[in-house]
Parts: sequence; C-alpha cells; structure tokens
Amino acid sequence: MSRFLLKLVLAFLLVSVAITLLYRFVPPPITWTMIGDMVGGHGATRHWLPLERIDADMPRAAIAAEDARFCSHNGFDYQAIAAAAYRNSKGGRIRGGSTISQQTAKNVFLFQGGGYVRKGAEAYFTLLIEALWSKRRIMEVYLNVAETGIGTYGVEAGARRYFRHGAGALSTREAAQLAAVLPLPKKRAGISPRGFTRRYGNSISRRIGVVRRDGLDACLQ
Repeated sequence: MSRFLLKLVLAFLLVSVAITLLYRFVPPPITWTMIGDMVGGHGATRHWLPLERIDADMPRAAIAAEDARFCSHNGFDYQAIAAAAYRNSKGGRIRGGSTISQQTAKNVFLFQGGGYVRKGAEAYFTLLIEALWSKRRIMEVYLNVAETGIGTYGVEAGARRYFRHGAGALSTREAAQLAAVLPLPKKRAGISPRGFTRRYGNSISRRIGVVRRDGLDACLQ
C-alpha cells in the first residue's frame, strides 16, 4: 500500500511539472471554472491575447488592485496575508491576501472554493509557476483566464463584452473597471458600476499612476 501511494505521489509530481512546463509556452485550453460555467449553461467565452497586445494599463490595474508587490515576491505576499488577517479579525468586509500568482495557480489548475486540501494544492502550483514561468507569463496567463463576468474569461473577452472593443485599446478608466470586477465577477458590474464597485474602480484608476511612476510593473517590461 505504501509503495502504491509513493508511486501515486511521484506520478502526480511528474504530471504536474510536465503540464506546468507545457503551459509556459501553450495557452491553457480550459479550466475547471470554465467547465462549471458550461455545465451550468452559461458557456465560456474567451479570446486569448498575448501580453504585449494588452494595453499596459491593464496589468498595472491588476497590480494596483490585487498585488502591489507582484514583481518582488516569490508567489506569496506575507505582508498582505498578515494585514488581511488583522483586518478580518476586526470584522467588516472579509479580505484575502492572495497574490496574482496564487490566483493564477488556482484558476489554471484547480477548482473554486474548497478547504485546506485545495489551498495546499494552490500553494504547490504557485511554487511551480513561480519556478518555471516568468512573471510576464504569470501575468499573461492570469489576464487571459481570470473570470471577468458570467461565462466570460480574460480581459479581451471582458473588454469586448463591456466596452465593445479589445483589451489593446483600453482607457485607464476601463482597465480599472475590469480590475474592480475580477474579485467577484459574477456579482460586480463591468459597466455603469455602483456603490463599492464604482468607488473601488476609482481607487484603482488613481493607483495605476502610482504603479507606473514607482515601477511596480518593472518585471513586465
């Protein structure tokens, strides 16, 4: 039995490394979240776009909204995790400390939700992509597989859905609106946002300039 388990673990490690290496060069064809939307009758619209064809303010908006230390951490932002834990202990809106790398690992290889087993797998795949992909590739994959609306995946499909043009022609404001949708794409409006989503988008729009000025996107250049 122990030998069988050892073989199973080794097989998982070999397959996971092989797939991660493959996705360094090839767009992931489908994700578990996409499958869930298709099974639920929503479809899964996606248009893959290389990072160099996405307006530079879109990855800046993602960094501003999700992960200010994206270019400097190794996949885990321990300062953000500690800050989120402190805020959550005080009550109010629950905040996470997940990095763009962690979200990419989850979106590409795993399913949404789940408990400690899923979080452990997320940490493992985060280490893998940080070791085997460049930061540019992590951002490229993230911006192409992240859910941007019900049945809509990636910023190109999101831009076409909400603004009627591609992600290569986003304004600063449009990039900020898309980034504001990313944490809760099934509940937040990409156009004519109200309340928190509108305020959040305005905040991201202002922070895009900070990302540009301070070189927080230097690893993408």
